[in-house]
Amino acid sequence: MTPGPRTVRLDDGRTWWRVADLAWDDPVDPTWADRTGGRWNTPGDGPTLYLNADTATARAQVGRMLQGTAIDPEDLRDDAPFVLVPVGLPARQRVADATTDVGLQALGLPRTYPRRARGGEVPWSECRRAARAVRAAHLRGVLSRSAAADDGQELAWFPARGARAEVTGPVQPFGAWRHEPAAADVPG
Repeated sequence: MTPGPRTVRLDDGRTWWRVADLAWDDPVDPTWADRTGGRWNTPGDGPTLYLNADTATARAQVGRMLQGTAIDPEDLRDDAPFVLVPVGLPARQRVADATTDVGLQALGLPRTYPRRARGGEVPWSECRRAARAVRAAHLRGVLSRSAAADDGQELAWFPARGARAEVTGPVQPFGAWRHEPAAADVPG
């Protein structure tokens, strides 16, 4: 039996980054992933919003989203339909830790996550199993090492009933963030 998740509290007021399609009506709608599923949720598990801790991780996500296509992110024009949305979450969010060896072990995931010790990526089925335990513990998501960016972090946020993420600033067109770090990523 896997021990309970190791929890961490997200910093209140922190900006998260959402890679979205310009055509989306609501880039912070968590119900889409509930219908389609993702790394940390099976369809029907509940609303889930996938976020990035920084713009470097968001840029890596674009490459990941295009895997399996003939499109290389470097070939995209600055007016590609990918936009970067700054997102704020409600205060006092407690999530499962999937960034440290101890946190990963508590979730029953390998310390080498997002990869297996012998190579290959940890399958989504294992992440989804761990996320069900996180939801059962009434935590608001999983903060994990990024599967797209070395040294990056991602958040799969499971909003409480009635809770909502907010867009906290202007949506940035692809050309504004595709190569250069956003102001929020530059140490001040």
